[in-house]
Amino acid sequence: MSHREVLEALSGLLLAMFVAMLSSTVVSNALPAIVTDLHGSQTGYTWVVVATLLTMTATTPIWGKLADLFSKKVLVQSALVIFSAGSLLAGFAPNMEVLIGARAFQGLGVGGLTALVQVVIASMVTPRERGRYSGYIGATFALATVMGPLIGGVIVDTPGLGWRWCFFVGLPVAVAAFALLQKTLHLPVVRREVHIDYLGATLIVGGVSMLLVWVSLAGNDFPWISGTSAALVLAGLAVIAAAIWVEMRVAVEPVIPMRLFRDRTTSLATGASVLIGVAMFGSTVYLSQYFQLSRGMSPTEAGLMSMPMVLGLALSSMVTGRIISQTGTWKRFLVGGMVVVIAGLAMLATVDEATTLWHIDVYMAVLGIGLGATMQNLVLAVQNNTTQADLGAASSVVAFFRSLGGSIGVSALGAVLSSQVAAKLSSLDGGHQSHSIPDLDTLPAGVRALVEQAFGEATGHLFLVALPFAVAAFVCVLFIREVPLRTTIDLAEEIAPEAVSGAAHR
Repeated sequence: MSHREVLEALSGLLLAMFVAMLSSTVVSNALPAIVTDLHGSQTGYTWVVVATLLTMTATTPIWGKLADLFSKKVLVQSALVIFSAGSLLAGFAPNMEVLIGARAFQGLGVGGLTALVQVVIASMVTPRERGRYSGYIGATFALATVMGPLIGGVIVDTPGLGWRWCFFVGLPVAVAAFALLQKTLHLPVVRREVHIDYLGATLIVGGVSMLLVWVSLAGNDFPWISGTSAALVLAGLAVIAAAIWVEMRVAVEPVIPMRLFRDRTTSLATGASVLIGVAMFGSTVYLSQYFQLSRGMSPTEAGLMSMPMVLGLALSSMVTGRIISQTGTWKRFLVGGMVVVIAGLAMLATVDEATTLWHIDVYMAVLGIGLGATMQNLVLAVQNNTTQADLGAASSVVAFFRSLGGSIGVSALGAVLSSQVAAKLSSLDGGHQSHSIPDLDTLPAGVRALVEQAFGEATGHLFLVALPFAVAAFVCVLFIREVPLRTTIDLAEEIAPEAVSGAAHR
């Protein structure tokens, strides 16, 4: 495909990616208002985020595998329809339970969009050129991350709208993306015998779900060391072990082909993706809560505060993508990016309720620059070592484990935040439940100051907890072996001429 044809097809894909990212970020600044309005708790706050991450995580490898078997265009459009239906359900939710269920359904579509955009781009352009287009993905991700909190904040602060419109606002964008894909995306469909691994997919979803339920509820609903904890952990690990056995021994077309992990780059990039997911999603999802509950900002102001991190991510993603396309080398950006991520997290670990705001801006910009140099390029490194037949599965495996890390991070750090705030506020005399989200405007001045201090100190602690995960990701990246980016779509296209050449010499 020519550059123009790729850009035309890319326009619909990027719009689909934009609406998927927007669904996650637009709700971030509205969460305190949503949870207060629906009488939820800190655990509920966490699960509004985790529900989407969980279903997105669990279904990402399934969407990726389907992309190796069916029309990629139809799959992307199907994901848009599922996302739109989930958005409607969430917008009309009467209570926290329905909202969390709707967000879980919404996550099914987000998982498809997240996995399929990478797969479709990899089907159109070579790895050498892919860095250039990965920069566009990073910029779209950044734009949605900037606009989401701002749009969500304005919606919540606008009389006559309210938080429910945070779920409706993405629907026109989804419709536009659907129409644009219908017009511009034209890919050949390879017809072959199809075997869907329903058993493996079910076991993966079940095992991951049990572990996430344990991580998010332990410490609040039951002790970390208890019979309930032991039962959930053992059951989750047993189901995951069964899933691995099915993928290796039973499935004809496994959702996650275990042979992919024989490749050193894929194994290390997957490990790094899990750890980056914990550090990135787990720590940054609570920044909006920090700005509103520790610094007394409105949702709109909290949205504006996220701009330094997102602008740093966009700039870093586009610049590194272009340089990688020009040079064909990528490892230096992964290593350097992880060093910057570690520095950003270490700086944010010093945050409390009194930290100067411009200092926080600098810390967030540093973290964004590091994330922009690492996230897309880990996928690129794996795709470069994968044949076209396994491209969907390999791309989605990286996205799957990054989302899995994010789900674990949001759940675990949400539990840490909740328990820390509850402990710090235990001296209060029942003005509100210890695990509830307080409405600062209704609190007496003295109590409000204690609440702001508790959330400020607990937020800094979250970044400190996330820091070791980033260090471990840096170690994984350090041992990835760099292979120059291919200039062909399929790995087999380069292997075949080499084999012929070798035979001629013999």
